[in-house]
Amino acid sequence: MGRTTKALTVALVLGAVVQMLAAGGQDLDVTGAWVVAIEMPAGSASGLAILSQDGATVTGMIGPADTDMMPTEGTVDGNALTLSTKPRKGRTAAFATCTLTGTRDRMTGTIDGGNGAITFTRKPRRE
Repeated sequence: MGRTTKALTVALVLGAVVQMLAAGGQDLDVTGAWVVAIEMPAGSASGLAILSQDGATVTGMIGPADTDMMPTEGTVDGNALTLSTKPRKGRTAAFATCTLTGTRDRMTGTIDGGNGAITFTRKPRRE
């Protein structure tokens, strides 16, 4: 194999590797049900998030139980999700905003600019 052929082969292999890595870094798909765990200096909280994603836009509901939820909205950018809660009048939320990174099954991050930690774990589907 000549020098030019070897160089071309190496270039093609490297190109294929870059494409595979780029494909693995696709945007998160956060549509579905998530178990939410929050750790704050004052204590912990748990709940549920039901999210729907259309491109980079995320909407849904989040709260301590499926019967006690409030609207949430946000955006996905790569493997990062940013959400803001929209409490109804007279209600409070465990956080105003959160930023998470992760995979399609588990995301971790912070709430309200670092005032606590948050974890989203995809809720298994019932068969």
